[in-house]
Amino acid sequence: MGNICRSPAAEGVMKHQLAEAGLLGKVEVDSAGTINLHAGNPPDSRMTAAAANRGIKLVHRARQVTAQDLADFDLILVMDKENLRDVRQLDRTDQYDSKIKLFCDYTSHHSQIEVPDPYYGGPAGFELVLDLLEDGCANLVRQVQGQG
Repeated sequence: MGNICRSPAAEGVMKHQLAEAGLLGKVEVDSAGTINLHAGNPPDSRMTAAAANRGIKLVHRARQVTAQDLADFDLILVMDKENLRDVRQLDRTDQYDSKIKLFCDYTSHHSQIEVPDPYYGGPAGFELVLDLLEDGCANLVRQVQGQG
């Protein structure tokens, strides 16, 4: 939503896994929120710390998703159904509908349909989010490699 927690963590996890696969720089990865509340802010310090404990660095500045993003990117992943609805509203002609998906569509080791927002919870919520992100990003990296 605000681009300070889940989505910058997803960006960081994806870039980390792409780097490990030798693919960093071959795939453009970015994150954005559906609201402009935190524009310009760094990721949430709790998410930054949880990611750092896994060797993942988060270096994003929050921004709001735009209609141009739908044209510019091949895949638009959202964390929950509310964000799915909000992003689809930017696609006024439904021409990008097929590339707007829930992130959890790419997880294979978890049963969650949405990535829960850990903002108002405790440390376990941040860990669950990172578990989901690592799972989904691993599958995405395999797709980039042509293995999945």
